Amino acid sequence: MKQITHWIDGRPTDGTSGRIGPVYNPATGEQTGEVALASAEEVRRAVAIAKDAAREWRSASLSRRSTVLFAFRELLAAHADELASIVTSEHGKVHSDAAGEVARGLENVEFACGVPHLIKGGFSEQASTGVDVYSIRQPLGVVAGITPFNFPAMVPLWMAANAIACGNAFVLKPSEKDPSASLLMAQLWKQAGLPDGVFSVVHGDREAVETILTHPDIAAVSFVGSTPIARHVYETGTANGKRVQALGGAKNHMLVLPDADVSQAADAAVSAGYGSAGERCMAISVVVAVGDIAGPLVDAIAARLPKLRVGDGADPDSEMGPLITGEHRERVAGYIAAGATSGARVVVDGREAELPERGFFLGATLLDDVTPTMSVYTDEIFGPVLAVVRAGSYEDGLALINANPYANGTAIFTRDGGAARAFQFDVEVGMVGVNVPIPVPVAYYSFGGWKNSLFGDTHMYGPEGISFYTRGKVVTERWPDPSTSSVDLGFPRTS
Repeated sequence: MKQITHWIDGRPTDGTSGRIGPVYNPATGEQTGEVALASAEEVRRAVAIAKDAAREWRSASLSRRSTVLFAFRELLAAHADELASIVTSEHGKVHSDAAGEVARGLENVEFACGVPHLIKGGFSEQASTGVDVYSIRQPLGVVAGITPFNFPAMVPLWMAANAIACGNAFVLKPSEKDPSASLLMAQLWKQAGLPDGVFSVVHGDREAVETILTHPDIAAVSFVGSTPIARHVYETGTANGKRVQALGGAKNHMLVLPDADVSQAADAAVSAGYGSAGERCMAISVVVAVGDIAGPLVDAIAARLPKLRVGDGADPDSEMGPLITGEHRERVAGYIAAGATSGARVVVDGREAELPERGFFLGATLLDDVTPTMSVYTDEIFGPVLAVVRAGSYEDGLALINANPYANGTAIFTRDGGAARAFQFDVEVGMVGVNVPIPVPVAYYSFGGWKNSLFGDTHMYGPEGISFYTRGKVVTERWPDPSTSSVDLGFPRTS
């Protein structure tokens, strides 16, 4: 049984709380490890060490920070396959999906390598006679990240790369369901030359989270998770004087117009709806089929699902892995039953699929004739369940999307450039794809939704991430006119 420790002061640190949590291989259902769950005192110790480390790291030159970031980038690339294998073993997603997660995290590290340029300020000469004004950005000190189980490598890299590049110390509280990826990344940070204490990992549950949210020496908290928890993190953190960016849940819609390529739209719906077993905040969970395309589109999606290979994520032939826990599998299956009871047509039932005997597997499910009052529409299911809602017109589909309380990502499939432009202009959602089902921004933009999908003022990573992890300072300065000085300054005096 693997014992998963904290990482404090640059080294693995055994837990002292006496509490542990189980870690499973979702593909077999077997417990593979035990993770230490931190007490409030353990969190406070990590923060105290991080606070001391932040003072030193803040003084590090930009060239030194960039050197560490570049070295970390190279180490991360060299260990990408190892990190992806760890993600697969504890999360369950197929290895190719895990490798893609690591690659997206790597992009964020590459962005952060440019920190000398990213935090440049501005300068105004002669704002008044003999007076210059300039702006600078400075680190906050100790910042923390609370990250979800579904992206145990990528989301910490969203946060930590920018936070550390900007001169902060970063305390990570990863999901206790798949904690091992964070420890490999901690080792790579150390090998890259990051001073001890600048990156820490404390595993834990609610006790650790509440300590982070209320600790007076933590200046900012980044969070990704469900909307109820995101709201709690935001309200508690801000009430304790912290900056908070809290990304919540999603119910992402894909609007398919009658002129769309049915084959392209069906392929996109399958990959975006069932990839990573639907355990993505950017997964498509609702297809809004407009007009006569609905029937052919449903048939095309249904025809693809028997070909979707469900199995152990470590098997290169698998295209969809298990869910994270047995409890979550039963919860998702309950939504399928509720949809059927409320009147949805179960086109493909994942509960009846041929699946591995062991593990937390559930097959891909397709529901048609879903209405906005059904729980399969209103709730974030976070599983391999795709709902089809039929709309009479583009306007009806747009109104449906804009009425939804979640607004993380959306997509439109059409051949009509005018309709696509109107959609990106009018839709009230933070990230929009045009014939792209999962519009995750690249690292040099920023990630985040609207409405109940985001609590706080700034999105994650990219330019807004740099802004979040620094604070601005403006300096106004005047120096004596050298022509009036009685000291010989060694240059001609002006008249």
